[in-house]
Amino acid sequence: MKSISIHLILILVACLGVNAQKPILVTEDSLSFGKNVMPAVSVIIPEANYEKALKAWKKDLESGTKSKLVTENSEMSIFGARLKEINPDPVNVYSKMMNLDSIAKLTVAIELKKDLYVGRSAGEEGLTKFKNYVREFAKNQYIDVVKDQVDAEEKKLRDIQKELSSLEKDKTNLQKVIQSNNTDIVTEKGNIEVQNNEVARLSAEIVDQNKQLSSLEAGDAQNLKKDQIKDLEKMKKKALNSIESSQNKIDKANNEIDKANLEIPKNDRMQQDVMVKIERQQIVCQQFADKLKTIKAY
Repeated sequence: MKSISIHLILILVACLGVNAQKPILVTEDSLSFGKNVMPAVSVIIPEANYEKALKAWKKDLESGTKSKLVTENSEMSIFGARLKEINPDPVNVYSKMMNLDSIAKLTVAIELKKDLYVGRSAGEEGLTKFKNYVREFAKNQYIDVVKDQVDAEEKKLRDIQKELSSLEKDKTNLQKVIQSNNTDIVTEKGNIEVQNNEVARLSAEIVDQNKQLSSLEAGDAQNLKKDQIKDLEKMKKKALNSIESSQNKIDKANNEIDKANLEIPKNDRMQQDVMVKIERQQIVCQQFADKLKTIKAY
């Protein structure tokens, strides 16, 4: 029986697109097992995770029976396996799985009874069931691989969407900074106006009190007037300090507004870049979703 050339398999994989679904190739083959050569069927599992596929194959063969899969020098055998898809009675299964980088090749021989193997000589119907069985196994493995790819690409999309969300939140915060600082500026300007009026009033009052002081003779009245003038000067100084504080707050607010106004256009450009990334990743996600859908329809 004609076997698939490993070289041809690798060429086939290389020629196909990295993200495109690849065919599941099932062919009649032969299996060298110990000193025996048995009629067999081979299947190519595209993009296979070899370890997972091997584990799944073991689980599939051991399902429904107490028999255990025996592995020796990459040769796997199980006696009394129950493969109802192929035969109602228990069968012996001999197999090998080869890891060929991004694909796996599974070669299987099924012994119905002593030296009678499922194959063309044993009947077309049984051979067809055999091929369908290994094709379905390979298909399920391929589906699992592509599901992982879909999940990975969707996670990338979610991460990029989170990045956009973060930028949108940053822009909102920048706009709030501008709004809050503009409110503070209005408040502090109002305070400056009030305090300037207070300074003007106190200055006039101090001048008037000094005039009155100059007409007083030394004594209690003069000392009282001096104390009044000191209190007025303290109040004036407090008002001037308030004006200075408000001006400092205004300057700080204007600086924060200027920074925010510079950051917003940068943020807008970054959002545009991220939105382009999202559109591209959405296309990639759709490609992988279509790939999965196509494989499920095999």
